[in-house]
Amino acid sequence: MKALTFSTFGESDVLEYIEIPNPQLKSDEILVEMKAIGLNFADVYRRKGNYHLKGNPPFIAGYEGAGIVVDSNNSDYKIGDRVAFADVPFANAELVAVNTNHVIPLPDDISFETAASVLLQGLTAHYLATDSHKTTKGETVLIHAAAGGVGQLLTQISKLLGANVIGITSSAEKAKIAIKHGVDHVLLYNEDWKSDLFKIIPKGVDVVYDSIGSTLMQSFEVTKECGQVVFFGMAGGDPEFVNPRMLMDSSKTLTGGDLWSYLNSKEERIKRANQLFNWILDKKIKLSEPTSFKLSEGKTAHDFLESRKSTGKIILIP
Repeated sequence: MKALTFSTFGESDVLEYIEIPNPQLKSDEILVEMKAIGLNFADVYRRKGNYHLKGNPPFIAGYEGAGIVVDSNNSDYKIGDRVAFADVPFANAELVAVNTNHVIPLPDDISFETAASVLLQGLTAHYLATDSHKTTKGETVLIHAAAGGVGQLLTQISKLLGANVIGITSSAEKAKIAIKHGVDHVLLYNEDWKSDLFKIIPKGVDVVYDSIGSTLMQSFEVTKECGQVVFFGMAGGDPEFVNPRMLMDSSKTLTGGDLWSYLNSKEERIKRANQLFNWILDKKIKLSEPTSFKLSEGKTAHDFLESRKSTGKIILIP
């Protein structure tokens, strides 16, 4: 089979689209022929060598995708079944061995492209709004990178739960996308966004969702007393160290967020995924059209993701 791989860490030019052996199924696995694969910033972190990575060189990144069962060691799944997953390694390949505890059955009305677009980012948005911070009606939340994939979904879920949403984006074009997905107020990074935020809500917001990292201390500055910052990504670089004294003096809370802590059972994966699928089918959540690249064009896809010009999901098609 063909796979998008890398044998050394570095920039996108370390990526190689090469022929490697097919996966050998274990007793608790099914073999999935991939139809669509989600590309995420975590894949960039893995390529650069600063995020958890499984296997040996040539490494295969990717944890999210959807496809058709072509071989099965489990009676629950038969050849031809449509399935998806959000937390299975080595996804950037034509064939992926998937542990049956990680399989998410795919409804007929949800396309492979939609599943690969929504699962990892959607499940991330879901746990952020319901677990990392339990959103309540009337709260005001601030979402960094509001026009991005997680940002669009987190905005819509926060609104479903009754919150008011302030979003930050990097351009007027992205601001329009954020508004389209329900943001009540949009701020721009290249302006004095902190002062603009306090004009909207003088005491600060109830919670900030920070996926940028380098903005962490600014996020604390605009959080109200007894408020919370949820840190779940480093798209803009590593954050500064946080002084516990500041947290004590302001009664503010810093919460880390990682999806793997919440996708901890077969039942949790399916329950949370079905909630997302139902919201999509009921048109309570709308998805932007993903940007598609061939799996063989992985370098171009990585470059596009890192350029931060993308406003929605990037998917790879084998």
